Amino acid sequence: EVVQLSLPEEQRVSVSTITVGLSTVLTCGIRGALRPPIIWKRNGVVLNFLDLEDINDFGEDDSLYIAKVTTIHMGNYTCHAYGYEELYQTHVLQVNVPPVIRVYPETQAQEPGVSASLRCHAEGIPNPRISWLKNGVDIPPKLSKQLALLANGSELHISSVRYEDTGAYTCIAKNEVGVDEDISSLFIEDSARKTLANILWREEGLSVGNVFYVFSDDGITVLQPSECEIRRHIRPDERIFTSYEEICPRGEGEGVQSCLWASAVAVRDKYIYAAQPKQSRVVIIDTQSQKAVQSLDVDPFPAKLHYDKSHDQVWVLSWGDMQKSAPTLQVIPEASAGEERHVVRTPFEGVDDFFIPPTNLIINHVRFGFLFPKSKSAVHKIDLETVTHLKTLELRSSGCVPQAMAYTHLGGYFFVQCHRRTSTVSQLIIDSVTDSVVGPNGDVSGTPHISPDGRYLVSADEDSGRIKVQAITVRGEIKLIYDLQTNVRVSDLTFQPSFTEGNQYYIYATSHLQTDVLFVELSTGKMNVLKNLKDPITSKDWPWSSYNRIMKDSGLFGQYLITPAKDSLFVINGRQNTLRCEVSGIRRGNTVVWVGEV
Repeated sequence: EVVQLSLPEEQRVSVSTITVGLSTVLTCGIRGALRPPIIWKRNGVVLNFLDLEDINDFGEDDSLYIAKVTTIHMGNYTCHAYGYEELYQTHVLQVNVPPVIRVYPETQAQEPGVSASLRCHAEGIPNPRISWLKNGVDIPPKLSKQLALLANGSELHISSVRYEDTGAYTCIAKNEVGVDEDISSLFIEDSARKTLANILWREEGLSVGNVFYVFSDDGITVLQPSECEIRRHIRPDERIFTSYEEICPRGEGEGVQSCLWASAVAVRDKYIYAAQPKQSRVVIIDTQSQKAVQSLDVDPFPAKLHYDKSHDQVWVLSWGDMQKSAPTLQVIPEASAGEERHVVRTPFEGVDDFFIPPTNLIINHVRFGFLFPKSKSAVHKIDLETVTHLKTLELRSSGCVPQAMAYTHLGGYFFVQCHRRTSTVSQLIIDSVTDSVVGPNGDVSGTPHISPDGRYLVSADEDSGRIKVQAITVRGEIKLIYDLQTNVRVSDLTFQPSFTEGNQYYIYATSHLQTDVLFVELSTGKMNVLKNLKDPITSKDWPWSSYNRIMKDSGLFGQYLITPAKDSLFVINGRQNTLRCEVSGIRRGNTVVWVGEV
């Protein structure tokens, strides 16, 4: 008997939209006598249901069933009958996400006549619309001279505050699938009146928060960026509270007592963990007292730290020696607890580097990390909670030795940068739903950087100076939007939320060799340069990473960025795209941590 299959023309492509957290069924429209079993693919990779924990084949009609949809599931699913690949149906899955918002500041006190800003950051799919209430009453979009709504409503600006502006301001974000709201309180009072609000405000620790910690040869500098004010300088000979050892002990035969740092991370804005490769230890700073409170011995030459927020643990990659001949990974659990801290060995050896995806407003829990085994064409997938190896993803057939990774939750893609000298491909795309290689990321090369909301991928090729910007759509498609030719050999790059448009970013990029900093407006591709920010630290003087000149932003609501030169620091005003100041006398300050509200 003859197999006869059919699929009506209008059913060739089917688009369905589902809200995050719900279940969905995709049914294959191919019909016919003696129809062979249906094969499902995602991004061109056959779905093997035994391997997938969240996708099942469903019932008699070979439908596809997703028990709990998340943003990683968006994208293209195709079905065809086994042996009949030329007749296939495409299902495009779009995923909607209810809004999630943050306001800043939660409370503020101002004197009459000054200006005040209340900020509200909202994420969701589709993009949420923002509106404001004052004491429960709508603030109309057509405002007075005093009041202005900026960046699609994400900032409420009052140019000259009066007593009657005191109140509770509610930011409301809405889209088709939900609503979220939060309150920012404003108190207007003259300086003589020490009201309760003011006392509360002081106690919230605004004096010790919203600062950069800069780790340099001369110790640790706590810098308040808006005033360019050094709040505190922790010298190399200051002592660690618990052990009474010096923060940076003098080495044998050293004339000047100085520090050597490789990496530092903020832990819930309560502590900072900083790696001292020469002392083979991690020093812990308490941000409330701005003092070193403890040190932990780790394996020799700790070179990279990462704070895994989902499990409250700090990962420590040590090299063993300067030749990286005996690398190890250790974990410091319960990093924010402040009690008995200890270091746990992991079973992983020969690790060249590791990658743990970041969290954001929509994705607040990360389960898996990836290790790059030394000079091998593979990545190891690990369970962050149990600290165990789950599987190895072979990249040999793709010709890629991994060097760096980035991740977007939109479609669940990993972008792998491959080592130039030992790989035949520049960048690979891995689908986290199937843990398989989708293929090369077109002809895109360089280090991948993903915007905090997951919507933009910026790849900077340090050799050619090319910067390619790709957008990840809400259908999980990856589209090239800009191909920028620059003369900046990019060292590091970061995203600054736009102050004029909601859900948009600027990128700021530093150079390995040059003194210029590049900034690009992502909504238009417009480029500009901040000139003459002095020479970067040389790569020879910065062996710990390829980022010999970092660019550090100040979080979701920050407007200042910081980048070090050889002997000084530059503070950039990201709101005005201008240089704010230079702080001199800070040598090799290439380890910087932002601490927000303490």
